[in-house]
Amino acid sequence: MYTSMEEWISLFEQQLYFLFNRFLGREEEVSTPLFSGLPENRTYELPFLPEKELTWEEWTVCMLALLPHLHPQTLDLFFLKNREMDRPYTQFGGWQGHSHSGFLPTGETAAFLISVQQPEKRKEVYRLFSKEHWFYKEHILWLEGQERNEPLLSGRLVLSEEIIAGITQGTYQPEYGTDFPATRVTTPLEWKDLVLPYYLQEELEDILLWQKEQQEIRKRWQLDRFIKPGYRCLFYGPPGTGKTLTALLLGKQNGMEVYRVDLSMIISKYIGETEKNLARIFDKAAFHQWILFFDEADALFGQRTESRSANDRYANQEVAYLLQRIEDFPGMVILASNLKENMDEAFFRRFQSVLYFPLPDKDLRYRLWKQMLPVEWKVPEELLEKITAYKIAGGSMVNVIQGCAVRLFPMKDPVLTEEILLEMILKEQKKEGRLIAVSD
Repeated sequence: MYTSMEEWISLFEQQLYFLFNRFLGREEEVSTPLFSGLPENRTYELPFLPEKELTWEEWTVCMLALLPHLHPQTLDLFFLKNREMDRPYTQFGGWQGHSHSGFLPTGETAAFLISVQQPEKRKEVYRLFSKEHWFYKEHILWLEGQERNEPLLSGRLVLSEEIIAGITQGTYQPEYGTDFPATRVTTPLEWKDLVLPYYLQEELEDILLWQKEQQEIRKRWQLDRFIKPGYRCLFYGPPGTGKTLTALLLGKQNGMEVYRVDLSMIISKYIGETEKNLARIFDKAAFHQWILFFDEADALFGQRTESRSANDRYANQEVAYLLQRIEDFPGMVILASNLKENMDEAFFRRFQSVLYFPLPDKDLRYRLWKQMLPVEWKVPEELLEKITAYKIAGGSMVNVIQGCAVRLFPMKDPVLTEEILLEMILKEQKKEGRLIAVSD
């Protein structure tokens, strides 16, 4: 029984030499292979796919995709030239990297190994790279890079970054950039720290229950016939009212990571790039069961324009594509916007929940101040009541407390006075264009 990657690599090398000798007609060098000529009767395992029983063909493809990262010299055999044509063997396939000097296998490489003894198996290789195979569905490996109208198997064999990082580093964290324009966001707060109107709390509890039990709910009454997996929310309301925090806590409550999508990097001036960027994010999120959070979503999900030009038509195609990806996404998508009116109406039927986050009323403001003001500042009850009269959001309260902390820090004996606290509140209100306190 093979358990380590080193043992599997050694096994693959022996199989590779056997197949090459068979292909080159070196029968005198062909010993009994470790795998029979008809390997369908047994299955194989790999450490990075612990719950999978692989066919010989699947195992071969996985090993081919992995070797450039772990043992590239094993593939040097494919640099062998056809002496009659003075060029590499066409059936070997292969790509030459920009900086990697080794052999990068393609679908054609996999087809060669799988069909060298049984030519009829070449057609089966296409099934391994179809969208119906678990390789693609579970974001394990795929082919990419082939130009339009070129053979599918000319594409480079790509193993997912998650698997490579898991093998080489033990953990995986996607690197933010143009290829993955999203960032993981977290919060140290807990569900009990969320201060919202009671009706919002009730709706959020329903969302939590769906996230936890959706499979059972859909199956119990055969609802999966017409209810798709996943959940789509729209949070809208003034800035600082808890939309982002709520998204983060929905993830935290269910042990799901939340990734905030950078819309500025999603939108591309090049035709087709926006769809590719979005597809990359949605595919990874589906595989890892991440929550996708689109902040200020009206920048990309806003109202579509009349198709007066080619650019307008293409922009509308992008929105249509995005609508479809959101609807088909099996996980949770949360969109946040300050103004519901800026959103395209076609979105709303695709949302299970459209939640309005209002400015907190007096009771909620009191709870927020009480919760956020450090106990060491010893704010008296009468002052707490006084500042509660100012209509500001929770996000603005955080700015006020930060301003007070900066003012108090240099003091030898820091004391938060009413003067300092009100100064910071008025400063915050000036930013929002309000200069007076109004009671509810």
